[in-house]
Amino acid sequence: MDCGVLTSKSVLLLLSLIFWAAGAVLTYVGAILLSTYRNYTNFFQDRYVVLPALAIIAIALVMFVIGVIGCCSTLRESRFGLGLFMIVLLITFAAEVSAFVLGIVYRGKMHEGVDSTMTTVFSKYDGKNAESKTVNYLQEQMACCGLKNYTYWNTTNWFIKGNQTYPLSCCKHQFSNCTGSPSHPELLNTAGCEMKLETGLESILSYAMIVILGFAIIKFFGMISICVIGCRQKQMDYQPLPSGIYA
Repeated sequence: MDCGVLTSKSVLLLLSLIFWAAGAVLTYVGAILLSTYRNYTNFFQDRYVVLPALAIIAIALVMFVIGVIGCCSTLRESRFGLGLFMIVLLITFAAEVSAFVLGIVYRGKMHEGVDSTMTTVFSKYDGKNAESKTVNYLQEQMACCGLKNYTYWNTTNWFIKGNQTYPLSCCKHQFSNCTGSPSHPELLNTAGCEMKLETGLESILSYAMIVILGFAIIKFFGMISICVIGCRQKQMDYQPLPSGIYA
């Protein structure tokens, strides 16, 4: 076995293992994105923000299957298996490029959707309704208060028509004596929730896009390796006959 074919088979076997690892990683990332969207569903009226997460999970499931096909076809040097592997690589490569582009497009639109829906949800806060529970959960989990910052609450009906305090979810966890009073800002989380939510989602999406791009590059080299093995098989099929065989 020549060095080029040995290297190509090693690359394909490594690629099969990477497919399994990539599937596990992307499943985890997609699950985190979906979990984040579900926890803050009231802030995402436009469902298109879920598309990147669904695309990531779909790609991950396909990767597990591809790993099995790639490993078996490489060890056996099966033409049919390698051809199928090549087709699958091309399809997933195109899917990953599409998911990468979707991530870039929807990352830019994320700010618009989050800004408008968060403003609506926060404005409905009364301490009892479903929107209030979502806001409280967000403020507690992300250690934030208000939209831009904690002073946002000064202009809300909750503050003006109530006892002029902020929601208790604005309080820092370590202060049990916090009552939400604006006169003691040292007991409150002062950072705004809008920026924290956007930053968190963007960081997760950016990580997923980097992973997708990396595996797309690896698949490109995998396709080259299949071509090398295929060329070697053709050369073996068309070996020239030794001179003098008919002499």
